[in-house]
Amino acid sequence: MQVLLINGSPHEKGCTYTALAEVAGQLEEQGIETGFFHIGSEPIQGCTGCGTCFETGYCVFDDDPVNECVDLVKKADGIVIGSPVYYAGVNGALCAFLDRLFFGKAAGYAYKPAAAVVNCRRGGASAAFDRVNKYFTISSMPVVPSQYWNATHGVTPEEVRQDLEGMQIMRTLGRNMAWLLKCIEAAKDTVPYPEREPWVKTNFMR
Repeated sequence: MQVLLINGSPHEKGCTYTALAEVAGQLEEQGIETGFFHIGSEPIQGCTGCGTCFETGYCVFDDDPVNECVDLVKKADGIVIGSPVYYAGVNGALCAFLDRLFFGKAAGYAYKPAAAVVNCRRGGASAAFDRVNKYFTISSMPVVPSQYWNATHGVTPEEVRQDLEGMQIMRTLGRNMAWLLKCIEAAKDTVPYPEREPWVKTNFMR
């Protein structure tokens, strides 16, 4: 089993990575392989709603890391998405990335356990945490909990490591995700995935 940890910060080894690495450490201790994916610091195109991905399974824009990550998420058994908080929410590049990662492609992610991790200086963690979780709940992905909301605080990796409660939250999250993955693996031959109804789409316009 493998969990993909997506680092949505422009800083490859900054505060967000520090939080994700604490989660990864516990997953590895529980026998779960981990892999990191960094979205980078280059501009990321926003979704234009063209709908091409419904036909191809990939985004029409292929000059940034989104399509590479699509394949990685499909192969992974679970994902953890980490975001820095700059202005009381998910950073803009990660929002653009996730819109295109999920729109028209989420059927391939269904029933994979997922979790959000955010890091901030002081405020905005809850809003960012809620925003990332919405990608999971629209995609039939079980959301993995911890002992508190999945946030760390600090403006340097050293400060994040001093957030002892935040670090404990990350470790608990890693153990909880490992437990859920093992439960799903143990039940795969005896408990089928839920039956899915055809999508009933309602638009509130007359």
